[in-house]
Amino acid sequence: MKTHHSVTLAMLAGFGLGTVAVEGLHAQAKPPVYQVVEIEPSNMEAYVKDYVPKAQAAIKAAGGKFLAAGGKTTTIEGEPPKARVVIQQWDSVEKIQAYRDSAAFKDLLPLRNSMAKFRSYAVEGVPQ
Repeated sequence: MKTHHSVTLAMLAGFGLGTVAVEGLHAQAKPPVYQVVEIEPSNMEAYVKDYVPKAQAAIKAAGGKFLAAGGKTTTIEGEPPKARVVIQQWDSVEKIQAYRDSAAFKDLLPLRNSMAKFRSYAVEGVPQ
């Protein structure tokens, strides 16, 4: 009888561990989301000095990762961007929205809106 209980308990434990492992694999398979932001600063020097460090710190604290931030942009086809381009990587669109709903983002809004015009959109990555 003790052997029967031990085998049953081992089977249940194995099932539970298997379920956790499969969920972990599903989470790893979910592709990241990329946020592309076009920024037209009204005063580049003040924007870089006063806004950028605060915004980058808040985005990183919320889980965003910078892949490109205002570096040289080379036009391959079509019209060149008229603005500074920033590309961020996030775990999900929900994480981006959570950041935009956060107190940190809302605290930066007056400064942000006084220094530049923004256009932003999110693009889902391709599953690996």
